[in-house]
Amino acid sequence: MDHFTKTQKAIPLSDIPVGATGVIASLNLNGLLRRRVLDLGMVPGTFVECLRQSPSGDPTAYRVRGTTIALRRESTDQIAVYQLKMGPETSPPVPGKEG
Repeated sequence: MDHFTKTQKAIPLSDIPVGATGVIASLNLNGLLRRRVLDLGMVPGTFVECLRQSPSGDPTAYRVRGTTIALRRESTDQIAVYQLKMGPETSPPVPGKEG
């Protein structure tokens, strides 16, 4: 992808915090799960937004191509993404505001 530097490291989709957006770099899935993910439009270059986690932390809801899907961590550990936007948990502090 041209707009990413060679030094930017892809991370597992499971590491993207709620509220953050990423671009799929690669899929390291096999079999039926790979087919399901591809059928959902999750191909390299696709934007994916982490929407929310269940109370137990698994599964997590993601928005892909305008559709909300839930994936378990064992699957999202195998999907590499480039993080584009930080989520609320990782955003830098705003000067003048305490939180």
